[in-house]
Amino acid sequence: MINFLPIFKPKVSFLPVQFIIKKFLIIILFINIINSFYNSNSKAETIDDYGIISLMYHRFDENKYPSTNIRMGDFKEHIYTIKNEGIEFVNPKDFESNLKKNKKRKILLTIDDGFLSFYEKAWPFLKENKIPFILFVSTREVGKKGYMDWSQIKEIYKSELGFIGNHSHSHEYLVDEDLNLIKKDLLKSMSIFKKELGSNSTFFSYPFGEYSNIFKKIVSELKFKYAFGQHSGVIFESDNMLELPRFPINEKYGKQDRFKTILKTLPLKYEKIFPEERYIYEKDNPPKVFIEFSNDLRNLKSINCFSNEEDKWRNSKIKFKSENELEIILQGKFVTERGRINCSLREKNGFYRWLGLQFVIAEIN
Repeated sequence: MINFLPIFKPKVSFLPVQFIIKKFLIIILFINIINSFYNSNSKAETIDDYGIISLMYHRFDENKYPSTNIRMGDFKEHIYTIKNEGIEFVNPKDFESNLKKNKKRKILLTIDDGFLSFYEKAWPFLKENKIPFILFVSTREVGKKGYMDWSQIKEIYKSELGFIGNHSHSHEYLVDEDLNLIKKDLLKSMSIFKKELGSNSTFFSYPFGEYSNIFKKIVSELKFKYAFGQHSGVIFESDNMLELPRFPINEKYGKQDRFKTILKTLPLKYEKIFPEERYIYEKDNPPKVFIEFSNDLRNLKSINCFSNEEDKWRNSKIKFKSENELEIILQGKFVTERGRINCSLREKNGFYRWLGLQFVIAEIN
């Protein structure tokens, strides 16, 4: 017979366990306090407004026009990159509500001119991937060789993805014309829009991205709510809605490394820009440029500006007039039809704030 030794159960004291639990709770509380402090600082450091990055395309796989063309392989890669980075596509019908401070990164896709290559190449891809966009058309060109016809435009219009924007009737250099001719051209396009689509668009795109104060006044009087140029930058809530920026994309500027840089841009917010008139005569060339930036911008002293006076890009001389106002001192005249100034300000996490200006040099002096 096996004798089992008695099993002695030591008296368990609960004091050490309670002590451990108490210590554990204190540690958790301490961690939460640290995290709360860290998170409050992180929130203060987060980007307050991503704005809306607007992209502009023209032709697709029309390789003999490299300045306005994008290869479909590159275009698809752009779309996949946007999706992979979790950036949202803005539906034009919700554009106004999307103008409010954006805590998320957003893209507005725009296509100019209504080339047939868009319909044949890009439209099937955008439709398959359910990506919204604005298609700007000049009514005189509709149905001509190389352009979409009204049946194709209506197909896109009736979809839930495509919004048709007005791009004038003639797509001529209207900025050089007088008030009456500009107005006549736009009224012609609006009449055709109403006939073919039932109403005019609230979106307008300036031919060649060129505008003047007179041109903007006509656009406003004709009840367009939003008008786009071709100067680079990021749209923000208090931006001028009749001179909205876009990043032009083509074969040269559509390479993946540059495209990823564009996706890292933020609005460089301003209060005033002088001169307000972007259409200048030779006597005012080069213009004296002053920018009053928003008060909440940090590290404004680190800003860099570049300009293309004398048809050569260079680092612009800048002079601060106050904490948030600077003068850009151009070192020569703009000698091409368009003079450009781009300013950037480094942000955290690889982002850049960006502001682009375009001046049109008058043909008639």
